[in-house]
Amino acid sequence: MRATSAPGRVPPQAVGEPDPVAPGEAAAPAPGPGWAADSGASRGLGVLLVVTGALGLLAAWVITLDKFTLLEDPDFIPGCSLNPVVACGNIMKSEQAAAFGFPNPLLGLATYPVVLCVGMSLLAGARFPRGYWLTLNAGTAFGVGFCTWLQFQSLYRINSLCLWCCLAWAATLLMFWYVTSYNVSRGFLPVPAGIRVVLTEFSWAAPVLHMGVIGMLILTRWWDFWIS
Repeated sequence: MRATSAPGRVPPQAVGEPDPVAPGEAAAPAPGPGWAADSGASRGLGVLLVVTGALGLLAAWVITLDKFTLLEDPDFIPGCSLNPVVACGNIMKSEQAAAFGFPNPLLGLATYPVVLCVGMSLLAGARFPRGYWLTLNAGTAFGVGFCTWLQFQSLYRINSLCLWCCLAWAATLLMFWYVTSYNVSRGFLPVPAGIRVVLTEFSWAAPVLHMGVIGMLILTRWWDFWIS
């Protein structure tokens, strides 16, 4: 005999079945071609974007405060000016510190919160389309390119290091490589098969190698000072 539900009772829903659609209610549209099934990314990527965005924002905030103090008092010595090499004041007084006509850290104050919010959205379960991820990738690529220019200027033109700048460099580098790795793994960013394997199976390799090269350049640039 076939069992029937009692009047007024809703039949139990089988495990794994989608929620029923009420009469007159339109079903939710399926993800379009610009979406991946799990384009909300992993929790790990969300945490990384939150941490790197927060660290970059912290660095930009401190540098901005010191820059304004330096404008008020030309004799001000920032707390991160530790020796002739690690001298943040020299960086802040240079022409390169305002590459776009305003203090560089203001750019960080505007962009790092965006990355921080993206990471928090991912942790909350947000999903983004392909275009959104590629835009984020392009933004972080610009950040890495700008940081690379600043690194060259710092090492070979200004001849000084800024610790807060180094923190911002590291944060930007990490967010770029891991967003790139995610986009490659989801097929949002087409690359040759060999590069795809490296960026997806060994996602830690590119940022470690990148930071290692920067570290070696810093080490060799002032080798006599470090060993003295």
